[in-house]
Amino acid sequence: MVWQVFDSYTLIVPMRVGLFGGTFDPPHLGHLVTAVNVRHVLKLDLVVLMVANDPWQKHGTREVASAQDRLTMVQAAIAGVDGLLAGDDEITRGGPSYTSDTLAVLHERYRGAEIFTIVGDDAAAKFGSWQRADEIAKQSTLVVVDRPGSPLLPPSEFNWHRVEVPRLEVSSSDLRARFIDGRPLKYLVSDAVLQVIAERRLYGSKS
Repeated sequence: MVWQVFDSYTLIVPMRVGLFGGTFDPPHLGHLVTAVNVRHVLKLDLVVLMVANDPWQKHGTREVASAQDRLTMVQAAIAGVDGLLAGDDEITRGGPSYTSDTLAVLHERYRGAEIFTIVGDDAAAKFGSWQRADEIAKQSTLVVVDRPGSPLLPPSEFNWHRVEVPRLEVSSSDLRARFIDGRPLKYLVSDAVLQVIAERRLYGSKS
């Protein structure tokens, strides 16, 4: 990070910023492992876990927890973790969440910073269908997160920086099912997130 000196104050400005967007419904340890490992490998000053306000990719597929509930869970998940920030720009902006719009906001906020868009290999494989994919590629360095084994291949017309992270077989859809049928969630979701879920009675939680 660098220091910028203004007339009456000094501000620390991150110069390498990762954008890790998602629905986070709920956020789990796989999300955290991805964020901290990518930050380490790419020497990022900051990784913003940007909570989608209205994830257009999931329209008509299932009910999604409210944006505010998902933001609160992400804030709980990363509390005390150095270099991670819960982002609410897409919630504040309202409407469907588009990565290109969010990147424009980050470039305005962190002027001069290099921005990295972080996606999983499954999402990267479908990157060509994203809204304004070409703009995203111009606005940021594309990072695909690989798991050991047989990674999916992202579209070759884009330049990708690949980062391998540990394979954790955790998915938000499986976690939601576990809440419904009562299977254990310990060590899959942080205790802080479990507390938010219980307090807000999300995913069928009764306490």
